[in-house]
Amino acid sequence: MNPKVTAALAKEKAWPEEFAALREICLASGLAEDLKWGKACYSLNGANVVLIHGFKAYCALLFMKGALLDNRQGLLVQQTENVQSARQIRFTGLGEIRQLAPRLKAIISEAIAIEKSGAKVQFKTAAEFAVPEEFQAKLQKSATLKKAFAALTPGRQKQYLLFFAGAKQAATRAARVEKFAPHILAGKGMDDEGPASR
Repeated sequence: MNPKVTAALAKEKAWPEEFAALREICLASGLAEDLKWGKACYSLNGANVVLIHGFKAYCALLFMKGALLDNRQGLLVQQTENVQSARQIRFTGLGEIRQLAPRLKAIISEAIAIEKSGAKVQFKTAAEFAVPEEFQAKLQKSATLKKAFAALTPGRQKQYLLFFAGAKQAATRAARVEKFAPHILAGKGMDDEGPASR
Protein backbone atom coordinates (compact mmCIF):
# COMPACT_ATOMS: atom_id res chain seq x y z
CA MET A 1 0.00 0.00 0.00
CA ASN A 2 1.32 3.39 -1.02
CA PRO A 3 1.02 5.87 1.90
CA LYS A 4 0.18 8.70 -0.53
CA VAL A 5 -2.84 6.73 -1.74
CA THR A 6 -3.84 5.91 1.84
CA ALA A 7 -3.76 9.62 2.72
CA ALA A 8 -5.73 10.63 -0.38
CA LEU A 9 -8.41 7.98 0.16
CA ALA A 10 -8.77 9.01 3.81
CA LYS A 11 -10.01 12.40 2.58
CA GLU A 12 -12.68 10.89 0.31
CA LYS A 13 -16.17 11.38 1.71
CA ALA A 14 -18.46 10.11 -1.03
CA TRP A 15 -17.29 6.51 -1.58
CA PRO A 16 -14.97 5.43 1.29
CA GLU A 17 -16.12 1.80 1.58
CA GLU A 18 -16.32 1.35 -2.18
CA PHE A 19 -12.85 2.81 -2.71
CA ALA A 20 -11.43 0.53 -0.01
CA ALA A 21 -12.96 -2.53 -1.69
CA LEU A 22 -11.74 -1.50 -5.14
CA ARG A 23 -8.27 -0.79 -3.75
CA GLU A 24 -8.11 -4.26 -2.21
CA ILE A 25 -9.03 -5.84 -5.57
CA CYS A 26 -6.45 -3.75 -7.45
CA LEU A 27 -3.68 -4.46 -4.92
CA ALA A 28 -4.37 -8.21 -5.17
CA SER A 29 -3.42 -8.00 -8.87
CA GLY A 30 0.22 -7.30 -8.04
CA LEU A 31 0.24 -3.97 -9.89
CA ALA A 32 2.23 -1.08 -8.41
CA GLU A 33 0.11 1.46 -6.55
CA ASP A 34 0.70 5.20 -6.89
CA LEU A 35 -1.19 8.48 -6.69
CA LYS A 36 -1.71 10.08 -10.12
CA TRP A 37 -4.06 12.95 -10.92
CA GLY A 38 -5.07 12.72 -7.27
CA LYS A 39 -6.41 9.17 -7.81
CA ALA A 40 -5.27 5.70 -6.82
CA CYS A 41 -3.56 4.39 -9.94
CA TYR A 42 -2.17 0.91 -10.62
CA SER A 43 0.62 0.36 -13.12
CA LEU A 44 2.83 -2.30 -14.68
CA ASN A 45 6.47 -1.32 -15.30
CA GLY A 46 5.48 2.36 -15.27
CA ALA A 47 2.51 1.95 -17.64
CA ASN A 48 -0.85 2.91 -16.12
CA VAL A 49 -3.35 0.04 -16.27
CA VAL A 50 -6.31 0.99 -14.04
CA LEU A 51 -7.30 3.74 -11.63
CA ILE A 52 -10.05 4.32 -9.10
CA HIS A 53 -12.13 7.47 -9.32
CA GLY A 54 -15.42 8.80 -8.07
CA PHE A 55 -18.21 11.08 -9.21
CA LYS A 56 -21.46 12.25 -7.62
CA ALA A 57 -23.58 9.42 -8.99
CA TYR A 58 -21.04 6.60 -9.07
CA CYS A 59 -17.49 5.48 -8.45
CA ALA A 60 -15.52 3.52 -11.03
CA LEU A 61 -12.51 1.57 -12.16
CA LEU A 62 -11.03 3.23 -15.24
CA PHE A 63 -9.05 0.94 -17.55
CA MET A 64 -6.56 2.89 -19.65
CA LYS A 65 -6.76 0.46 -22.60
CA GLY A 66 -10.33 -0.54 -21.88
CA ALA A 67 -11.28 -0.42 -25.57
CA LEU A 68 -9.15 -3.57 -26.03
CA LEU A 69 -10.85 -5.52 -23.24
CA ASP A 70 -13.54 -8.16 -23.79
CA ASN A 71 -16.85 -6.41 -23.13
CA ARG A 72 -19.32 -9.16 -23.99
CA GLN A 73 -20.84 -8.80 -20.51
CA GLY A 74 -21.41 -5.08 -21.12
CA LEU A 75 -19.68 -3.89 -17.95
CA LEU A 76 -17.30 -1.45 -19.65
CA VAL A 77 -18.62 2.05 -20.34
CA GLN A 78 -17.24 4.67 -22.74
CA GLN A 79 -17.48 7.97 -20.82
CA THR A 80 -18.14 10.11 -23.90
CA GLU A 81 -18.08 9.50 -27.64
CA ASN A 82 -14.68 11.23 -27.83
CA VAL A 83 -12.95 8.92 -25.35
CA GLN A 84 -11.14 6.45 -27.57
CA SER A 85 -9.06 4.23 -25.28
CA ALA A 86 -10.26 4.27 -21.65
CA ARG A 87 -13.35 2.48 -20.37
CA GLN A 88 -15.05 2.52 -16.96
CA ILE A 89 -16.80 -0.05 -14.82
CA ARG A 90 -19.24 1.92 -12.68
CA PHE A 91 -20.58 1.15 -9.21
CA THR A 92 -23.24 2.76 -7.04
CA GLY A 93 -22.71 0.66 -3.94
CA LEU A 94 -20.45 -1.74 -2.09
CA GLY A 95 -22.73 -4.70 -2.79
CA GLU A 96 -22.13 -4.39 -6.55
CA ILE A 97 -18.37 -4.42 -6.04
CA ARG A 98 -18.49 -7.50 -3.79
CA GLN A 99 -20.77 -9.32 -6.22
CA LEU A 100 -18.53 -8.51 -9.20
CA ALA A 101 -15.19 -9.03 -7.39
CA PRO A 102 -14.25 -12.28 -9.21
CA ARG A 103 -15.12 -10.73 -12.58
CA LEU A 104 -13.22 -7.52 -11.73
CA LYS A 105 -10.11 -9.55 -10.85
CA ALA A 106 -10.40 -11.35 -14.20
CA ILE A 107 -10.75 -8.06 -16.09
CA ILE A 108 -7.70 -6.61 -14.32
CA SER A 109 -5.76 -9.77 -15.24
CA GLU A 110 -6.86 -9.32 -18.86
CA ALA A 111 -5.77 -5.65 -18.75
CA ILE A 112 -2.37 -6.71 -17.42
CA ALA A 113 -2.01 -9.30 -20.20
CA ILE A 114 -2.87 -6.63 -22.79
CA GLU A 115 -0.24 -4.29 -21.32
CA LYS A 116 2.37 -7.06 -21.31
CA SER A 117 1.57 -7.87 -24.96
CA GLY A 118 2.35 -4.31 -26.04
CA ALA A 119 -1.03 -3.98 -27.77
CA LYS A 120 -2.02 -0.42 -28.66
CA VAL A 121 -5.41 1.22 -29.17
CA GLN A 122 -5.83 2.44 -32.75
CA PHE A 123 -6.86 6.07 -32.38
CA LYS A 124 -9.03 7.85 -34.91
CA THR A 125 -7.20 10.21 -37.23
CA ALA A 126 -8.11 13.90 -37.37
CA ALA A 127 -9.84 13.22 -40.70
CA GLU A 128 -12.27 10.85 -38.94
CA PHE A 129 -13.58 13.50 -36.54
CA ALA A 130 -16.69 15.43 -37.47
CA VAL A 131 -16.13 19.05 -38.49
CA PRO A 132 -18.76 21.29 -36.82
CA GLU A 133 -20.83 23.14 -39.42
CA GLU A 134 -19.79 26.55 -38.05
CA PHE A 135 -16.14 25.70 -38.62
CA GLN A 136 -16.88 24.08 -41.97
CA ALA A 137 -18.61 27.29 -43.13
CA LYS A 138 -15.60 29.35 -42.03
CA LEU A 139 -13.21 27.02 -43.88
CA GLN A 140 -15.31 27.29 -47.06
CA LYS A 141 -15.17 31.10 -46.89
CA SER A 142 -11.42 31.25 -46.30
CA ALA A 143 -8.99 29.20 -48.37
CA THR A 144 -6.18 30.63 -46.23
CA LEU A 145 -7.75 29.29 -43.03
CA LYS A 146 -8.41 25.93 -44.68
CA LYS A 147 -4.78 25.68 -45.76
CA ALA A 148 -3.53 26.74 -42.31
CA PHE A 149 -5.75 24.16 -40.59
CA ALA A 150 -4.54 21.41 -42.93
CA ALA A 151 -0.93 22.35 -42.07
CA LEU A 152 -1.47 21.82 -38.32
CA THR A 153 -0.34 18.60 -36.69
CA PRO A 154 -3.06 15.93 -36.41
CA GLY A 155 -3.09 16.39 -32.63
CA ARG A 156 -3.75 20.12 -32.93
CA GLN A 157 -6.46 19.52 -35.51
CA LYS A 158 -8.21 17.04 -33.20
CA GLN A 159 -7.94 19.45 -30.26
CA TYR A 160 -9.65 22.21 -32.23
CA LEU A 161 -12.36 19.94 -33.65
CA LEU A 162 -13.22 18.51 -30.24
CA PHE A 163 -13.23 21.94 -28.64
CA PHE A 164 -15.43 23.49 -31.33
CA ALA A 165 -17.84 20.54 -31.29
CA GLY A 166 -17.97 20.51 -27.49
CA ALA A 167 -20.25 23.54 -27.34
CA LYS A 168 -23.95 22.67 -27.31
CA GLN A 169 -25.18 25.93 -28.84
CA ALA A 170 -24.42 27.03 -32.38
CA ALA A 171 -23.65 30.57 -31.20
CA THR A 172 -21.01 29.28 -28.79
CA ARG A 173 -19.47 27.07 -31.48
CA ALA A 174 -19.32 30.05 -33.85
CA ALA A 175 -17.75 32.24 -31.15
CA ARG A 176 -15.09 29.61 -30.48
CA VAL A 177 -14.29 29.38 -34.19
CA GLU A 178 -13.96 33.18 -34.44
CA LYS A 179 -11.77 33.37 -31.36
CA PHE A 180 -9.33 30.67 -32.45
CA ALA A 181 -9.18 31.35 -36.19
CA PRO A 182 -6.18 33.71 -35.64
CA HIS A 183 -4.37 30.92 -33.74
CA ILE A 184 -4.93 28.53 -36.64
CA LEU A 185 -3.77 31.11 -39.17
CA ALA A 186 -0.60 31.55 -37.11
CA GLY A 187 0.00 27.79 -37.14
CA LYS A 188 -0.59 27.57 -33.40
CA GLY A 189 -2.34 25.06 -31.20
CA MET A 190 -5.03 26.20 -28.80
CA ASP A 191 -2.63 26.63 -25.90
CA ASP A 192 0.47 27.76 -27.77
CA GLU A 193 0.04 31.50 -27.26
CA GLY A 194 -0.25 31.67 -23.52
CA PRO A 195 -3.36 31.71 -21.38
CA ALA A 196 -6.04 32.37 -24.00
CA SER A 197 -9.30 31.94 -22.11
CA ARG A 198 -11.60 29.32 -23.47
